[in-house]
Amino acid sequence: MYDFAIFWDWLSFAARWLHVITAIAWIGSSFYFIALDLGLRRHGQLPPGVNGEEWQVHGGGFYHIQKYMVAPPNMPEHLIWFKWESYATWLSGFFLLAIVYYAGADLYLIDRNVLDISVPVAILISVASLAVGWLIYDLLCKSPLGNNDTALMLILYGVLVAMAWGYTQLFTGRAAFLHLGAFTATIMSANVFLIIIPNQKIVVADLKAGRAPDPKYGKIAKQRSTHNNYLTLPVIFLMLSNHYPLAYATEFNWVIASLVFIIGVLIRHYFNTMHATGAKPHWTWGAATVLFIVIMWLSTVPAALTGEPRASARAETLMASGHFDAVRDTVMGRCAMCHAAEPGWEGVYFAPKGVLLDGETQIAEHAREIYLQAGRSHAMPPGNVSGMTEDERRLLVVWFEGR
Repeated sequence: MYDFAIFWDWLSFAARWLHVITAIAWIGSSFYFIALDLGLRRHGQLPPGVNGEEWQVHGGGFYHIQKYMVAPPNMPEHLIWFKWESYATWLSGFFLLAIVYYAGADLYLIDRNVLDISVPVAILISVASLAVGWLIYDLLCKSPLGNNDTALMLILYGVLVAMAWGYTQLFTGRAAFLHLGAFTATIMSANVFLIIIPNQKIVVADLKAGRAPDPKYGKIAKQRSTHNNYLTLPVIFLMLSNHYPLAYATEFNWVIASLVFIIGVLIRHYFNTMHATGAKPHWTWGAATVLFIVIMWLSTVPAALTGEPRASARAETLMASGHFDAVRDTVMGRCAMCHAAEPGWEGVYFAPKGVLLDGETQIAEHAREIYLQAGRSHAMPPGNVSGMTEDERRLLVVWFEGR
């Protein structure tokens, strides 16, 4: 059992490492080509069919790049396709999703206080949501809305907000954020696999057959590529969010996720505008900062929005004095079955992240982590498998804030 646990942990690490490497490659090439496309210079001395050119210097050499809006007159013998970065990122990400959230569904995917479902049903919902997300997005893009970029983006944002809320009604907060990221990343990768690359292949086939390619294929591919560009930063946030329970495990987590999309769009707008015109719309950073402050506030939102009394008032009434004894009993009863030198929870062989909470000294040493992970958020226990109550969470908040 111990050998299998070690193997599974290293398998998870290898999948995560592969996913990060391939994602860096995909994001890097995506950002580069968007910047290149926006920075193209147009003048009257360009060759026929060339929409713009740019000179770049890197690594001690100079590069002269020209873009053909449809295609060059003759197909070059050596043509590089940028597609495997996207495919490998999605495949490694789905593999990681299966290792962590499907194999560990009782801990990381299902919260029976949110929705009491079986593991197979939870996995089926997960996979189906990714497929349905792509179908909805693709139908919207191919509808008359696809001719109006602004209207299309607003509708798509509405879909993302609805999914942010929907996932929080199905899974743990951590899994909800991860799935929203996977939902978006699936759209992005499917754009490459089902639209961008096939359209480019149609253009190449026309050139080889001596036909003039239809410009519509390039236009469609460009639209999907632009969508991918604006969705990248929110996806990165969502994929990293499992380290930050104040983002995914609080009352207004779906609102936080929705605002993250706006922040990502604002930041990309700044760089896209700078590459295209040289202008620097600094207001975007100001707006992004304000939204991030709002997110921080929402993570510890005052009771006025929830209709609940302030946690400290309720907990102080409950505890009166000597609250550490009550905190110790709560942590020992709700957390120490895993966070112990010899964990008692089936399938857990080592204390997660080496954090031990089976003694008074250890509890005091990890007060901040307990406060953030189990008091201010619902990140721990994962899926609330030990049944920690809201009164117990309030107790932890008062204990830490009233020291």
